[in-house]
Amino acid sequence: MPRIIDLTLTMRPGMRGYACEIAKTKKVDGWNARTLTLYTHTGTHMDAPLHFVEGGNTIENLDLNKCVGDCLIIDIRPIEPKALITIESLGEAAKAIGPGSRIILKTDWSKHVENTEIYRDGLPRVSKELAQWLVEKKVAFIGVEPPSVADVNDIPEVTEIHEILLSSEMVIAEGLCNLDQLSKDVVEIFALPLKPEGSDGCPARVIAVERD
Repeated sequence: MPRIIDLTLTMRPGMRGYACEIAKTKKVDGWNARTLTLYTHTGTHMDAPLHFVEGGNTIENLDLNKCVGDCLIIDIRPIEPKALITIESLGEAAKAIGPGSRIILKTDWSKHVENTEIYRDGLPRVSKELAQWLVEKKVAFIGVEPPSVADVNDIPEVTEIHEILLSSEMVIAEGLCNLDQLSKDVVEIFALPLKPEGSDGCPARVIAVERD
């Protein structure tokens, strides 16, 4: 039987960019329902080119072929806060990366999710060198555990790295978790965002499937 690992953070009260209110109750209205308020880049989410590319593609138009299929899990642990992730950080796994590759960087950073300060402000970042190399390799998908591929407190950096990746139509998934539960270096992933029209990004459900 296939083994399914959920790589998605649970949305809950207190999470940045998420709010939930009771809209209807079984006792009063006959059914239960809630009203959700979501920032497009809250929790586990995916970026569309429009996020940083003027006139770029929007989330409902992502090429789903890039979001589903075999994915290389690259273990770059241990990693220090604010570390730059370079080509060398990928080690031998770099040799397996080529056109159409899907990759996820395993850093254990999701273990800091309850500590907002270090999770958001101390995140390890994709270097400019690595971002350009991934584009040259025609990588289709990159997933990371931190809430961003770049320093969210450094506007020039976060802009530059996203522009490099998104200008190539690379799909970015951020805020992944549970990578320590994976036992294989290659898994099948399903990374599917919600489908709001014209959006720069959206929360997503991302799962990995390990097959015998």
